[in-house]
Amino acid sequence: MDYKQDLITTIHDLGCDIERLDNHLTEVSQSLPTAVLIPSLYEELQRPALTQIRDQLMHCRFVNNVVISLYAQTAEEYFQAVDFFGTLPQPTYVLWENGPRITKLLAQLQEQGLDLLQHRGKGRAVWLGLGVASLEAAAIALHDADIITYDKTYPLKLLFPLLEREFGIAFSKAYYTRLSEAPRRMHGRVTRLFVTPLITSLMEVFGYRDYLRYLNSYRYPLSGEFALTSDLALNTRIPADWGLEVGLLAEVYRNLARKRIAQVDLGIFEHKHQDMGTSSDKGLQKMCRDILKSVLRTLTETEQVAISRDHIRALSVKFRREAQNLTRQYFVDARFNGIEYDRHKEEVTLENFEKIILKAGDEYLEDATGTQIPDWTRALAVMPQLREQLRDAVVADMSDAREQNEQTRAVTTPSLTVIPQ
Repeated sequence: MDYKQDLITTIHDLGCDIERLDNHLTEVSQSLPTAVLIPSLYEELQRPALTQIRDQLMHCRFVNNVVISLYAQTAEEYFQAVDFFGTLPQPTYVLWENGPRITKLLAQLQEQGLDLLQHRGKGRAVWLGLGVASLEAAAIALHDADIITYDKTYPLKLLFPLLEREFGIAFSKAYYTRLSEAPRRMHGRVTRLFVTPLITSLMEVFGYRDYLRYLNSYRYPLSGEFALTSDLALNTRIPADWGLEVGLLAEVYRNLARKRIAQVDLGIFEHKHQDMGTSSDKGLQKMCRDILKSVLRTLTETEQVAISRDHIRALSVKFRREAQNLTRQYFVDARFNGIEYDRHKEEVTLENFEKIILKAGDEYLEDATGTQIPDWTRALAVMPQLREQLRDAVVADMSDAREQNEQTRAVTTPSLTVIPQ
């Protein structure tokens, strides 16, 4: 049985009573409301994962609000999304993050010296969604829109530690086993073959550092599923690059005592897989590049580590050995459990990741500044009613969508002709 604890609290699933947790959280959420935030591209509506997520959320009595932060190219796509989520019983906000009304609000913010229009992607979607969700929720769970294995226990497990007052937890992070069926295969390449050996190598190069020990405490540091209190949401800078998950952990490290941080076991977990990419600007290679720069930046900011090219070269050498050792261990684990494992392919992958270290290191040494969206408290200092204005814009967008959808249904629904007797 696994009871292992580290710098942060690990909440294992040792056969927890889901019905008990559900009933308790449902009761508590009446006085401490909860929200689920899902950043999503319109394209996810066409895939089965998001349908599964929507249908499972319908049974989450402990979720008081749902916020969808949607990137849609056209009004028609947005209208379809509003219709898609219309079956949810919870009050639901489908936030068109690149729509005219939201863009206009961000332009007003830009005119006053705070430019969020320069940011694109998941970071801005998360930032906007947290603004709306924090208006009504005491705790917010966030996850991606591509989770194939999703069920209601995911938000339940993430939110429960935050609403159980005796725990004192303000941030919970998911960890899980990335394993597919037919064929059974290990996934999570960036975590297994890049982040894990990278952290170990950094410890060898720079010695004992509290931040590195903190990162090493997370069993799945790149999981996109977490929950946080609304207070923390308003005081957290959101990274705007592909290092969002690791960058967010750095913000939590700065803002919270370790005893207020937890990770929660979600069990077996699967979602769609990213391509490796043909260069360091694409796919998983770009993700690794941004992750390393984020970690190096935080080391300098929080641990006063002066990083040189000699450090980067040493890191690359150490990384190769650590990653190769891990592939042997993964092979043994996989063979024992009857899991398909291509050791050569794994070695090729880690060799590609190794090349990223030198490129990312050089980029960091040339420009150590990061790309982060200012926290909500700063935005509210500029426009105190910004969150309410965002919510009003969402409500107006959704009203337009419902009206248009009703008109479309009226036109496309054939009328019944009564034949006189």
